Amino acid sequence: MELSPFIEMLSGNIIMEIAIVIILATILSFFVRLFKQPLIPAYIITGLLLGPIGLGLIKDPLAVRALSELGISFLLFVVGLEINLSKLKTVGPAAVIGGALQIIIVYIVGFYTALALGFGQFEAIILGLVLTFSSTMIVIKLLSDSEQIDTLHGRIVLGILLVQDIAVFLAIPLLATLSNFSILLVLIIILKALALFLVAYLLGKYIFPGLFSFAAKSQELLFMSSITVLFLFTILAHLLEFSIVIGAFVAGLSLANLPYHHDIKGRVNPLKSFFATLFFVSLGMQLTIVPMNFLKNILIFFLIAVFAKPIIIYILTTLFGYEKRTAFLAGLNLGQISEFSLIIIALPYVFSLISQELFSSVIFLAIITMILTSYTVEFQNGIYNIFLPILKLFEKLFPIKLKHELEYKPREKRIDTILIGSHRMGSIFLSSLTKFKKNVLVIDNNPEIIKNMIKRKVSCIYGDVRTKEVLDNLKFRKIKTIISTVPHGEENLFLIDYAKSKNSKINIFVTANHFHEARKMYRSGADYVILPHLLTGEKVSIILKKAFKDRKYLEGLTKKHHKLLGLDESLINKF
Repeated sequence: MELSPFIEMLSGNIIMEIAIVIILATILSFFVRLFKQPLIPAYIITGLLLGPIGLGLIKDPLAVRALSELGISFLLFVVGLEINLSKLKTVGPAAVIGGALQIIIVYIVGFYTALALGFGQFEAIILGLVLTFSSTMIVIKLLSDSEQIDTLHGRIVLGILLVQDIAVFLAIPLLATLSNFSILLVLIIILKALALFLVAYLLGKYIFPGLFSFAAKSQELLFMSSITVLFLFTILAHLLEFSIVIGAFVAGLSLANLPYHHDIKGRVNPLKSFFATLFFVSLGMQLTIVPMNFLKNILIFFLIAVFAKPIIIYILTTLFGYEKRTAFLAGLNLGQISEFSLIIIALPYVFSLISQELFSSVIFLAIITMILTSYTVEFQNGIYNIFLPILKLFEKLFPIKLKHELEYKPREKRIDTILIGSHRMGSIFLSSLTKFKKNVLVIDNNPEIIKNMIKRKVSCIYGDVRTKEVLDNLKFRKIKTIISTVPHGEENLFLIDYAKSKNSKINIFVTANHFHEARKMYRSGADYVILPHLLTGEKVSIILKKAFKDRKYLEGLTKKHHKLLGLDESLINKF
C-alpha cells in the first residue's frame, strides 16, 4: 500500500500535523519507558523524524514552533508559581552572588574560547551568552518530576536560574538593538523590567488576593482567572518589547504567594505538559545538517556547558559553605544550555548576522545537552558516587568551613530506629515513635524539615538515602527498625538491599503507591509495605465503627485533627 498520498493528505493541516506529532511522540515514549529511559529524548527524536533531516512530514514547522513557545510560557508560569521567595532566603547569597559570578565567569570563558577558535567578536559575544545560561524549562521540569524542588540543591538551582532569567530579561532586548546601543538604552530596558516586576508585585499584593478569593469558589473560574493573568502579563511583556515567556514567568511570580497557587499549578500542569512536549519536538525539527568542520567547535562548547560550567558552580557553591553533595548536584543540574539561548541565537540569525552553520550548531548543542541533562538528573546519585573520591580529595586540598551543616546527632544517644521522610505521614510516625520512647534518627532532603527537627532536638541528618555516603555513616548493626515514608520504588528497593546486607535481622517498613511496587519490595525483603490508600480504607472503617458507638470518640479525634492542621479551637464549630 502506497503511504505517500495518505501522508500528503495529512500534511499542511496544522491540526493533523499536531496529531501526527503527539501520536508519534506517545509511541516513542512507550518505547523509551520500556527501557526505563527519560521521556525528553523521545520528544526530541520525534522532532528529528518529522523534521527536515527526517521524513519532512511537517510542512508548517513555524506553527508548531509558535505552539511550542506556549509550552515555554506555561512552564515558566508554573516555575513562577513554584518560587517562594521566603524559601529562597536561606540560599540567597549562594543564588544571587554565586549566580552573578557564574554568569560573568562562564561568559568570559565562552567569549575568549570562541575568539581562540577563530570566530569574530560579535559571534563570540553571542556564543558567550549562549553558554552562560542554563535551561529553566528542562531543569524545573526534571526537578519537579523527581520531587527535588524543595531540596537544598533544588533551592540553590532555582535561585541561580532566577538570577540567570533576570539577566536574560536584560540581554535579549539589548541584542535586538545592538546597532544603536547606548547606556541610555540599557537604563530604559532596566526601567521597563522594574516596571513589569512592580506591576506584578502590586497586583499580587493588593488586587489578586481578593479577586482569587472569589474565583476559588469555582474551580473553572479559578483556572480561567489564572490563565487570564498569564496572558495579561504576556501582552504586557510584548508591549514593553520583552519576550512573552518573560511575561509568563512574571505572571507566575505575581500569583506565587496566593494560598491557591497549588490548585492553580494542578490545573495548569496538563496544559504545560502538552505544550512542553511540542517545545521539545519543535527543538528536534529545527536541527539541520551540521558541517563536519563545526564538530570540533561543538565538542569544545559542549565541554564548557557540561563540564566547565558545573565545576564553576560547584566551586562557587562550596565557597558559600555548602557540603560537597549539595554543591555537586547544584552544578550537575545546570550543565546544559538554555531555551533562551535559542532566542539569543535566533535574533542575529534572522538579521543574517551569523551563519546557518553556527545557528544549526547551537541548536544541536541545545539538543545534546538537554538530552544529557535528563540522564544526569535521573542517575545523579550514581554519578555523585563515581566522583566522590575526587570531591573528597578536593575537600582535603582546599578545606572550607561548612556553614550550612544540617544535622543534629547527640553522641550520648544510641539510635535504634531510622525514619526516612518526616512530612505528613512521617510526622505522625515520629509522634508515635516518641511516645513509644524510641531513639529515632530522621533522614530528610527538605532543609526546612531538618531545621525544625534541630529546633526540637530530634536526631536528624539532611540527605538522600539513595546516596551510599549517607547510609555508610549509619550503624546498621545497632538499628532495629527502618521506616521509609517516601513512596519511591527504586529508592526503597536500594534501601532494602543495602540495609539487609548490613543487618539481616533489621525490620524494614517501606511505602508504595501501587500494588506492583509493593510486590517488588516484598520480594526484595521488606518486612511490611505501607500502602496508604489501603490503610486509609481500613483505618476509616475502624473509625466509623467506633464513632457509631461513641460520639465523644469522634469529637476527640476531630480535636486532634484540628490541632494537627493548626486550626484555632474557637473555629472548630464552624467546620
